[in-house]
Amino acid sequence: MATFLYRLGRFSYRRRWLVLGVWVLLLALAGAGAATLSGKMSNDFKIPGTEAQRAIDQLAERFPEAHAGGASARVVFAMPEGKTVADPAVQAAIGQVVAQLQHAPQVARVVDPYTAKSISMDGRYAFAQVSYSVQGMALTDGDREALMDAAQTGRDAGLTVEVGGDALRANPETGIVEVIGLAIAALVLIITLGSLVAAGLPLLTAFAGVAVGMAGILIVARVADINSNSLILALMLGLAVGIDYALFIVSRFRHELLVRKDGAEAAGRAVGTAGSAVVFAGLTVIIALAALSVVGIPLLRGMGLTAAGVVAIAVLVAITLLPALLGFSGNRLVKGRLFGHATPDPEADGGPVPMGERWARFVVRFRIPVLILAIAALAVIAIPAKDLRLGLPDDGMQPSTTTQRKAYDLLSTGFGPGFNGSLVIVAELPAGADPQAVTGALAGKLMGLPNVAYAAPQGLSPDARTALLAVIPKTGPNDEATAELVHRIRDHRADIAAGTGATLAVTGVTALAIDVSTRLDDALVPYLAVVVGLAFLLLLLVFRSLLVPLKATLGFLLSVAATFGAVVAVFQWGWLGDVFGVEVTGPIMSMLPVLLIGILFGLAMDYQVFLVTRMREDYVHGAPAREAVVTGFRHGARVVTAAAIIMISVFGGFVFSGETLIQSIGFALAFGVLVDAFVVRMTIVPAVMSLLGKAAWWLPRWLGRVLPDMDVEGQRLHQPEPALEPVTVG
Repeated sequence: MATFLYRLGRFSYRRRWLVLGVWVLLLALAGAGAATLSGKMSNDFKIPGTEAQRAIDQLAERFPEAHAGGASARVVFAMPEGKTVADPAVQAAIGQVVAQLQHAPQVARVVDPYTAKSISMDGRYAFAQVSYSVQGMALTDGDREALMDAAQTGRDAGLTVEVGGDALRANPETGIVEVIGLAIAALVLIITLGSLVAAGLPLLTAFAGVAVGMAGILIVARVADINSNSLILALMLGLAVGIDYALFIVSRFRHELLVRKDGAEAAGRAVGTAGSAVVFAGLTVIIALAALSVVGIPLLRGMGLTAAGVVAIAVLVAITLLPALLGFSGNRLVKGRLFGHATPDPEADGGPVPMGERWARFVVRFRIPVLILAIAALAVIAIPAKDLRLGLPDDGMQPSTTTQRKAYDLLSTGFGPGFNGSLVIVAELPAGADPQAVTGALAGKLMGLPNVAYAAPQGLSPDARTALLAVIPKTGPNDEATAELVHRIRDHRADIAAGTGATLAVTGVTALAIDVSTRLDDALVPYLAVVVGLAFLLLLLVFRSLLVPLKATLGFLLSVAATFGAVVAVFQWGWLGDVFGVEVTGPIMSMLPVLLIGILFGLAMDYQVFLVTRMREDYVHGAPAREAVVTGFRHGARVVTAAAIIMISVFGGFVFSGETLIQSIGFALAFGVLVDAFVVRMTIVPAVMSLLGKAAWWLPRWLGRVLPDMDVEGQRLHQPEPALEPVTVG
């Protein structure tokens, strides 16, 4: 591996114009393709194979007009004090709003509150249901403005009018806070490398890789269903790993250039050593992301595969385009000065003792108390994780200033908290039965269940074989009592439908959340088996050790537990909510745990590979095992610290996104990297490695003969090439 990458690095450095031309052409083709062939992102959320999803598909088939699969909006009216919906002026105002909605762009159907009798018992609240012919992500800003203009018409008439629903969910966008995260990353690069040119290269190559990757995602969206959140996740990961991977190679190149004074040789050795670590680190991230496909949820599969594609491009950019750009920079990378002083070479053996080496010697000297304190601290942080509650985001988790949240609160006030989490019962009726009698009997039995505020028939399919019933719980959609009601209906559906011959299926927000959680619980063990198993084999190849991959996996579990604890404390309990812009607390997004495990596992192995590879490199070059822990830490700590701060900055910028899922992912990844890099990899790892000593690198002889030697440390690069034997020519 190291030899191949060494040759690739030298080739890219020497043929820099050719390599640069290929990447510029690729960027141009990707940009042109994205401009002409890009497809629409979607916000479609499906869980194939679950009862809730089967019921939704059944509704779309039997009630095509009402369930066309497009976006929906709910326009909620609250009457002025002393007036009800029976007031002529109120009727006229609501009628005007409904008429305006019916002529709004992309609107397929508007259900008038007077026709549907969607009016509260006291007559002070009502709502109109708006169905669109396209999905929410296909709606333009003009379409949404038309919806809000209609609501403003009602406000001008003296009514309180608010709008909720997925029609208002636009494509997530980046903002100033994400730019601040990149600015911090740039500052860290300048301090670490001491040169604007050196600091600019990782940013430039990261942007190039992300541009190609994002363009590819947009093109694929033309033929595949890709969720809009996939773009943000791919952008987040692409920038973070792209900058980090380039940083490791640039730092190694500066060291080799100072030692060898030959640019092509320095580029070859930098790509052969640090580039080998980049390739294997990237492979662990790609494996963890691509393995999300085994979960069986299209949203997770799409997010995982798109992000894995962008990470793969980041690796290719780092080992090809970056050494080509290094050829253009020449010796300027080694002339960096910061605050009037020459920037130290973090990979040098001489010079002042760096902070990283002092920290490593401290950890090695006091390894047992340091190990106990570090593990105890992570265990304390992980305590809130025991209260983890999962759910799906709804308008109730929007900021209190948004119209979606206000509409949610108005519905809770006027119709009860359970109205925002109403259950939908799909009943298959027997042939020859009286539909009205059967649905009436079913509604009566459902009304008799605990925690049911209201149950009533909502309609029949055109062939009168499928009935739709609504069940309004007394509790909200994320309340545990509502989940118990779903289980009660499903567990006793035979008793509920006894004597009618009907078969029941339950769907709705709460039912869908339950099915998602069940699917994720069932898939978690096989997912972990795939990810951890493949990554263990990969690390076994990299380190040629049994204990190092095992230690890496156990350390990752500590990081995940602490991260879950922090996520629960902030997003569920509300701790430091004002600091992170979390206005509303509630259940954690159901898919966050498995998504976090996949992404964080890959990133954690990044730092494991980068840091421990330097330790093994010194060990195989003759250093004693415990001393190799210190010297390897000395060589890698400064760059790993900078890489971790960069990744935390990039992820942290997304904490202030308006999208709940992206906000929680950004926080979880930023905190997870913080814990994993500084507590696990830079504290627990050297402590454990020093405890194990030479045993850390133990590998059974039979296994050593079977495993291919990948030479990630570049040991062969330090060996002189064998002399060619003379050949007699006749």
